[in-house]
Amino acid sequence: MKTLVAVMLFAVYGLAQQSSTPPPFHEACGPLQVNFETNTSNSRPPAQPEPGKALVYVAEDFQTAGATVGAPTFKVGLDGAWVGATHGSSYLVFSVDPGEHHMCVRWQSHLDWYSRLVSFARLRAEPGKTYYFRARAMSSSSPATMYLDLDPIDPDEGQYMVASSHLMSAQAKK
Repeated sequence: MKTLVAVMLFAVYGLAQQSSTPPPFHEACGPLQVNFETNTSNSRPPAQPEPGKALVYVAEDFQTAGATVGAPTFKVGLDGAWVGATHGSSYLVFSVDPGEHHMCVRWQSHLDWYSRLVSFARLRAEPGKTYYFRARAMSSSSPATMYLDLDPIDPDEGQYMVASSHLMSAQAKK
């Protein structure tokens, strides 16, 4: 009887530990060790979402007021997997199933300070709709004042950003 009570207490303790442990903050992103090579793509983005799906654009916006390391590469994640990356004035487009999704953008860099910059957004996708997000990094004269945002934007602004930048193709580095 004492053994049964001990086993039950151990099981309850284990379940309590599992339920009280918050999920890792990067569940929206992909594995940290994955990095991308980016190239400008000559292909055209889809004009409409696939039947039963939604279309998502993520446009990179990088503003600087001081010395920087050049145009950044932003890895874009959805529901725990990387979907691609942007570099400089570029955008990424991908399809999603309807429902709630968790997105992230993370600065890809060999410099620890930059690679810690990450931002998150939630998407409630409806079939047949198109969504636009801006991945924006702002800086002044030092990395200590850098920040990164991932925000939904107005479709008119999103269409303008896409028209004034280029489509990016990204492959995971091996």
